[in-house]
Amino acid sequence: MAKYLVIVESPAKVKTIKKFLGSNYQVVASNGHVRDFPKSKMGIDFENDYEPQYITIRGKGEILAKLRKEAKKADKVFLATDPDREGEAISWHLSKSLKLDETKMYRISFNEITKNAVKASIKQGREIDMNLVDAQQARRMLDRMVGYRISPLLWGKVKRGLSAGRVQSVALRIICDREEEINAFIPEEYWTLEADFNIKGEKKPIHAKFYGTAAGKKITIRSKEEMDEILRAIEGKDCKVSEVKRGSRKKKAPLPFTTSTLQQEASKVLNFSTQKTMRLAQQLYEGVEIKGQGTVGIITYLRTDSTRISNEALEASKEYIEENYGKNYVAKSTVSKKDNKKIQDAHEAIRPTDISRTPASVKDSLSRDQFRLYQLIWKMFTASRMTSAEYETTSVKIDVGDYRFTVAASKLVFDGFMSVYIMSDDKEEGVNTLIKGVDKDSEISLIDTESKQHFTQPPSHYTEAALVKTLEELGIGRPSTYSPTISTIIARRYVAKENKNLYVTELGEVVNSIMKDSFTSIVDVNFTANLESLFDKIGEGSLQWKTVIRNFYPDLNEAVEIAEKELEKVVIADEVTDVICEECGRNMVIKYGPHGKFLACPAFPECRNTKPYLEKTGVPCPVCGKDIVLKKTKKGRKYYGCEDNPECEFMSWQKPSLKKCPNCGGVLLEKGNKLACMDNQCGYTEVVKKKKE
Repeated sequence: MAKYLVIVESPAKVKTIKKFLGSNYQVVASNGHVRDFPKSKMGIDFENDYEPQYITIRGKGEILAKLRKEAKKADKVFLATDPDREGEAISWHLSKSLKLDETKMYRISFNEITKNAVKASIKQGREIDMNLVDAQQARRMLDRMVGYRISPLLWGKVKRGLSAGRVQSVALRIICDREEEINAFIPEEYWTLEADFNIKGEKKPIHAKFYGTAAGKKITIRSKEEMDEILRAIEGKDCKVSEVKRGSRKKKAPLPFTTSTLQQEASKVLNFSTQKTMRLAQQLYEGVEIKGQGTVGIITYLRTDSTRISNEALEASKEYIEENYGKNYVAKSTVSKKDNKKIQDAHEAIRPTDISRTPASVKDSLSRDQFRLYQLIWKMFTASRMTSAEYETTSVKIDVGDYRFTVAASKLVFDGFMSVYIMSDDKEEGVNTLIKGVDKDSEISLIDTESKQHFTQPPSHYTEAALVKTLEELGIGRPSTYSPTISTIIARRYVAKENKNLYVTELGEVVNSIMKDSFTSIVDVNFTANLESLFDKIGEGSLQWKTVIRNFYPDLNEAVEIAEKELEKVVIADEVTDVICEECGRNMVIKYGPHGKFLACPAFPECRNTKPYLEKTGVPCPVCGKDIVLKKTKKGRKYYGCEDNPECEFMSWQKPSLKKCPNCGGVLLEKGNKLACMDNQCGYTEVVKKKKE
């Protein structure tokens, strides 16, 4: 009979861990959380100093009964949930639900599910860290308060099924703010000038870019007139090489993956959503069946913001790289991220559990996507332990009359870490060997010039990768929250995802507007980031968790009460339209659905007729003269198009104005507090005067 009981969260871990421990150990799974707040109410006793009221999660009674039975038979019980705050909280909930004897209960944790790590953790059993549990409790309670106090207001104001969340509302605001920036953006004209120069004695010309004055002042060319003036000024003028600099530079190896950087790189390189990346990483961490090795965890814990590497892994990587690439490829020192923020729970970076387990050696044992993600993690870790790449560099300054052109080139002379991995953001380094034949005495002449007109581009729409990066930089959320936050705002249809880009839907705009107007602090970036630092202090033991709750809830409650009073004044009646229901003859009304507004018959459920709602803007189409209406893409992104589509193809992402462009007679678009001509070549803009209230 087994003397020792090991409780993990996931059934997948059971299979992996079982084979590392002897017959004296029984390994069972709790299948995640076993206790939580009740769904039907807040679950917090406000009269009793915010005491949480936990209940057994529905469906977990049978599992707990089985665990209690096994725990009674065991001499020791090891709680082996994930090595983070949430895992610590699950262990605590298990200890309470199972009424475990503290004298025979041990909390163990491991950063990787390998034989050595699991066996070592058994020897280092400890008590549950209540500071970490309290940090998780505080986060969970604040999220509960926000969700359960604000969500009902959204149901009354907009539609049932909506939700507000402490982190998701800030993420939505960040996306909405970017959308406003894009809509208000007015392109500015600029020109570039490039030139080919002939060097006496060389076969191929040098291609250089315009910089500015020969005195070294940089110039941005803003118009065709300025361009023509420069072209006239350099025509027929003598050319000379004013400076040649030769040198070298190093490109440092990248840091190993954290949760955030893994999600970003997997999105850019593999086109994975954050949700897919985390699901696959969880599988690789918990254990996969490897031919000849059985079930084994092949990466370390996936929720981390640390770039630290264990000494054991450092030594193993040093031996592997020296043997397979050469001694000169081994990094001399450890590089880690310098950051003022608290690194979550002193985790390691995400890395292979065994560097000698190459992607090629496990390819046949993994699914295609598992392999691609493992290969990415393996390459990044291996590259992070290698030396810098080295380049020879040459830069040349060429003066033509009063103006200067420059050219720079670099040549890779030692590939270092780039022999294994090149980051997605790194452009391939170009090389211009002809520059080697240039010095200050070279005879040089201008062969040809090429000028191009450009317009500045608006900020890019957020992608999942870019949003994760922004959330991390702002200190909002933690590694475990990035993926569920993004998944939630997409699932609620506040945000639509098209070709990787995230766009705010009409529903998202409505919810964000309510949150900004009524709950300013909840959607305030700095406020939310400050809460994260408070959770860290609770985890360190330097702050009491209920102090945070006591300070937070009264302000939230007051804001909700004010919003409730204001919303009472709002009569949320269906707007009647002049569109007649062809089935029963009634005037159809405007309703809110998952994708925004639509037309429905007021006689529902007797009459179930519905139609798309095309909101007229009152602006005639500049192409055919019919009405321009507000439309939506299949994913819910708003745009303006002709009601006669597809016969008329006019469309715009910004709302057209009734006013015509005084310069060219074209369409003026509303961009923030300005009107701008739809034709960038025209470039006309005017400020819109605000109407006095």
